[in-house]
Amino acid sequence: MTDVPRPPIDPYPLSPYVAWAGARNKDPILAALKTLLPEQGDVLELATGAGLHINYFAPHFPGLTFQPSDYDADVFDSIKAKRADAGNSNVRDPIRIDLTDPASFPDPAQRLYDAIFVINIFQVAPVAINDGIAHLGSKLLKDDGLIAIYGPFKRDGAYTTESNAAFDKEILAANVPEWGLKDIGDLEKAAAPHGVKLDKVLNLPANNFILVFRKA
Repeated sequence: MTDVPRPPIDPYPLSPYVAWAGARNKDPILAALKTLLPEQGDVLELATGAGLHINYFAPHFPGLTFQPSDYDADVFDSIKAKRADAGNSNVRDPIRIDLTDPASFPDPAQRLYDAIFVINIFQVAPVAINDGIAHLGSKLLKDDGLIAIYGPFKRDGAYTTESNAAFDKEILAANVPEWGLKDIGDLEKAAAPHGVKLDKVLNLPANNFILVFRKA
């Protein structure tokens, strides 16, 4: 799958581009999650999209129960179909979460999570989305829980590689407001008011990172 030519950039969850990117990065992300996630507990994915990642990860963590979620309920059938294809009994039915609307957040009295993860949204979403992620995390994470955010980012206002600079140029050429690579420092600033701080940065293949945030 990694030898398949990259389709044109299209952030729609069911697009060929998103499927291509997911197949390319799923194993490096899985390897990192094996170092981050507990053996037992509950894990929430934000912006699950078509359900490729959560249904690929779930069989590797039999002691964890995974909760998919998305803003767009139109992707729920795809998540469920992939769950059925994989035979994943530890993936719950998807729920709708709008990261710009706290009223859509799950009730913490019903369940707290050991981890929350989100994959590849910030190049096509505003930094302010991390305000929503941190707000949600402050309510729904257990005290020792974590938020893992995967994607390409700038550091200290600079690109970390020439390939990321070229990728950003391609994204910005679409002239869509708020698209483009975000800076890690800006995500930290957005999370800080909610008592959520950057704990560590993991370097992953293809010039991507996992940013690990925790409650202060």
